[in-house]
Amino acid sequence: MNKEKDNRTIPILANKYYRKPSVFCPANLLKQARRQKSLPSGSVPEICVLDPDGDLSSYLRDSSIGKRNPYWACYHTDLYNIELESLSVGVIGRAVGASFAVLVAEELFASGCRLLISITSAGQIKPVHKPPYFILIDRALRDEGTSYHYIQESTYASIRPDILAMLNGIIKKKPLVIQGAVWTTDAPFRETKEAISFARSENLLAVEMEAAALYAFAQARKKKVVCFAHVTNQMGLIDKDFEKGKDNGNAVLLQLISNVIHEWKKAA
Repeated sequence: MNKEKDNRTIPILANKYYRKPSVFCPANLLKQARRQKSLPSGSVPEICVLDPDGDLSSYLRDSSIGKRNPYWACYHTDLYNIELESLSVGVIGRAVGASFAVLVAEELFASGCRLLISITSAGQIKPVHKPPYFILIDRALRDEGTSYHYIQESTYASIRPDILAMLNGIIKKKPLVIQGAVWTTDAPFRETKEAISFARSENLLAVEMEAAALYAFAQARKKKVVCFAHVTNQMGLIDKDFEKGKDNGNAVLLQLISNVIHEWKKAA
C-alpha cells in the first residue's frame, strides 16, 4: 500500500484539499453573531494578543486599564482594548488549546487584526534557565490535530521568516526571551517519560498547546502570527511550581507585548 492510500485510512490526514476554500467562513459566523447580539459594525485593533491563562485579561477586565471592545462578535470570548506604545491592542483570555486558539485567530483576522501575538504557559523540557522566562517559538512539533486541517503533514510548523527577523531585537531586551523550538500537544496529561525523552532528543525546550496550529494557520492563510512560550513550570514535579512572579507575571507580559509592538513599528 502506498503512502497516499495509507493516509486515507487516517481521518486527520484524509480528504483535506488544502487549496480549496472552506464552506463555513469566519466572516459569515461573525455577521450572524453581530446580528443576534445587536452589535455595531467596527474592527478590532490591528495588534491582538491571545492570553490562554487568562491572568492578563482578568487584570484588564477588573481594572480601569482595559476597555471591553464593543465590536468583537465572537460567541465564546471577550476582547479588551489597552493602549501600549501609543497603539490600541486587543487581549483575549482563555483560548486554550490548538483548536480554540485557531478558531479565535480566524475570527480576529476576519475582524481587522493584522498581527496576532500568542503568549501561553509552558512546561520546561530542557532546563536552559530557571522559570519563569519566555521562548520566542521558531518551530513547533505538530503533536496536535488542528494543524493538519491547514497544511500538509510535516513534523514541524514554523514561524514566518519575516516575522522572526522582525523580532530579533527582543532577544536583547528584558524580560528574558530565548529563541527555540517547542512541542505542541493536545493532551497535556499524556506527557509520558518516553515522549519527554523524545522531545529532549529533538532539542525542544518546552511543551505547550497552541503554537503548531497557529503557525500552520498563519502559513495557510498568509497571516502574521508570533507565539511565545511562557515557561512557568516543571510539570508540577517540584514544590511551589507554576509561579509567574509578581502580579501573576502581568507586568512582564505587558513589557513583552510592548517590545513586540516596538519592533513592529520599526519594521512598518
